Amino acid sequence: MGAALQVTAFGLALLSTLFLLLATCTDCWMVNADDSLEVSHKCRGLWRECVTNMQDGVRTCDQYDSILADHPVKIVVTRTLMITADLLAGLALATLVLGLDCITFLKEDPCVKLKMCYGAGVILGVGSILGLTGSMWYAVDVYVERAMLVSHNIFLGVHYDFGWSCWLGMAGSTGCFVASVLLTCCLY
Repeated sequence: MGAALQVTAFGLALLSTLFLLLATCTDCWMVNADDSLEVSHKCRGLWRECVTNMQDGVRTCDQYDSILADHPVKIVVTRTLMITADLLAGLALATLVLGLDCITFLKEDPCVKLKMCYGAGVILGVGSILGLTGSMWYAVDVYVERAMLVSHNIFLGVHYDFGWSCWLGMAGSTGCFVASVLLTCCLY
């Protein structure tokens, strides 16, 4: 039962870590949500802003000036939290691989392998909380920005909703949290 639980947690942690990495690297955290006759699809991300022409499929992207330039707080905080979550999830995944029963590393000392799995679960838990905080921070800020414009009767011609990168970050963080619970609570 323990080996099956470890492999399940490993598979979930691997998939969730990939989701977190994809969410951090992609640039559709905010998408335009107009239902009018728009001819372009706009995406804003943590690193750049892209516009895709819907008629011919041409995509152009504008990189943000510099990582060290002045950016909105939501971008800086989300970048920091997501990169930290990615690093922690990667570290936890490497620790978990070495702690799996099916790996011959430290085969003669099962107590150490069990502690490695537990440690990987704790690291995954911390990473998942940081990733979920970053994703939710960005999503709430998008919502507040939109609500402020609506409450002041300001219409800029386009409004933004959560993009698939934001949802991918939330899904990856949730998956890491479930894998953490499996490794810390259910393995013993």
